[in-house]
Amino acid sequence: MYIVGREAIRQNLPDMPDWAFPVLIAFGVLNLVCAIALFKWKKWGFWGFTFSACIVLVVNLAIGLSPAQAFGGLIGVAILYGVLQIGRTNKGWPQLE
Repeated sequence: MYIVGREAIRQNLPDMPDWAFPVLIAFGVLNLVCAIALFKWKKWGFWGFTFSACIVLVVNLAIGLSPAQAFGGLIGVAILYGVLQIGRTNKGWPQLE
């Protein structure tokens, strides 16, 4: 979205600083790498998502989003953690390397 929808974002957030786009694009790429790592059962993929969500939270607050909007990204990490805890003996979390 940050690559192809820059103008639409600018319409909603006209005061968004120029530095925010490359930062958010970089963390979007990091999220893609982390997703691939999770599909390969790597625990660092989860921690990468967590790190990314925390940094993007700070960026979102810095560009002027409301706290409710900014903290929305952390919901994804909570859902991911919950999904990894589903199951009794076949939980995903202990199977991550």
